[in-house]
Amino acid sequence: MARKRHFWVYILASRIGGTLYIGVTSDLVRRVHEHREDIIKGFTKQYGVHRLVHFEQFDDAENAIKREKRLKAWNRDWKIRLIEENNPDWIDLYYQIVL
Repeated sequence: MARKRHFWVYILASRIGGTLYIGVTSDLVRRVHEHREDIIKGFTKQYGVHRLVHFEQFDDAENAIKREKRLKAWNRDWKIRLIEENNPDWIDLYYQIVL
């Protein structure tokens, strides 16, 4: 039997209340690692956005992509409220997902 695939929408921050980045991936650990190590040139490398502060799991790519687009359209205050609902101290959640 094939292993069920998951997709993730995630938010990275440069620091508490700092610059935010929203992305989608099928491999959360790998993708966040790439951001943290500045392997990918672009926004997160330029602005030092490496702290994983929020993520959501989906069973299909379509719903994950829809959620990513919705979150990107939200105003900054809504994004901050979403982060702080489950992670009020903006703890870097990367260490929780790699264990």
